[in-house]
Amino acid sequence: MRIETIRQSLFATGARDCHVDRVMRAWAQGKPLDAGPRHQPPESYLPLALRNALPRLHDELSGLARVRSEHPGEDGSSRLLVELADGQTVESVLLPRDGLCISTQIGCAVGCTFCMTGRDGLLRQVSSGEMVAQVILGRARRTVKRVVFMGMGEPSHNIDNVLEAIDLLGTAGGIGHKNLVFSTVGDLRVFERLPQQTVKPALAISLHSTRAELRAELLPKASRIAPAELVELAEIYARTTSYPIQYQWTLLAGINDSFEEMDGIVRLLGGKYAIMNLIPYNATAALAYQRPDIDRITELTRYLHARGIRTTVRNSAGQDVDGGCGQLRARESARPLLRSTGKTGQKPNVPGAGSVG
Repeated sequence: MRIETIRQSLFATGARDCHVDRVMRAWAQGKPLDAGPRHQPPESYLPLALRNALPRLHDELSGLARVRSEHPGEDGSSRLLVELADGQTVESVLLPRDGLCISTQIGCAVGCTFCMTGRDGLLRQVSSGEMVAQVILGRARRTVKRVVFMGMGEPSHNIDNVLEAIDLLGTAGGIGHKNLVFSTVGDLRVFERLPQQTVKPALAISLHSTRAELRAELLPKASRIAPAELVELAEIYARTTSYPIQYQWTLLAGINDSFEEMDGIVRLLGGKYAIMNLIPYNATAALAYQRPDIDRITELTRYLHARGIRTTVRNSAGQDVDGGCGQLRARESARPLLRSTGKTGQKPNVPGAGSVG
């Protein structure tokens, strides 16, 4: 269900703009749909036909998403396996410091070789209403002041729904525009559409290599934009919005953790309005990739800092609960197969993910 569909159903009751906006604001903030001024009954600010329609709408919105399982991590994060109305599942991650990462697709078409989400390709798009419903589930558990559109999926491949959700959360939802983060591998549609929006989100770019040929191997179905061109396009957006671009770099031992790659980062990001997030790979026995050891990570971070690149090390949330992006969904999907073989007490051989959410 798209947000615009919800709005039109409210207008169909004869409600005016102010009434519809009040209901949408209540929903986006995780409040009862008839929430309004304190100490005033709904009949004083909502028309009767609209009030009569709210119980059914409440049921429909509540049915968009529910938490099937929750997996708290020692780092303060909590990974949610979220079931949508058609039985498909996505993942959301409650992050430390009031953040939430949500899914924009079921599966993914980019096929990053170190990520579980894209192993089965794209199954379907997540609607704008389902995205906001993930935020509502997060807000029911803790304060959410920052939403990252990363989770499962590539937001640029579902850009209409993502931008519709961003617009609602950045207005009625009360979340600051720079705290809505559009995370992408890079697509020309991003640089065309985002500057035109009323709510202009912050931008995160999954870079992972400064070498076009290696990046194409790691992200086989990403748009073929050369890393240097991608950084230049992102820099224009950064200067337009006054938000730094967050570059994501999943550290893969022996693959993209060389000083040659670090020198490539310095060449591309030197003087740019940018932050480099080094993300040690969330290792899994099912894939051959490994994370560098802590001494190597420290060495690379210091190397970039010494050359003027603002750098952070950001671990993928929920590593202690095998919480790589797509792994909860994969583990849940594997259960019926394990039951059918009659095997018990055996750890499923399910691929995990190295991406972050």
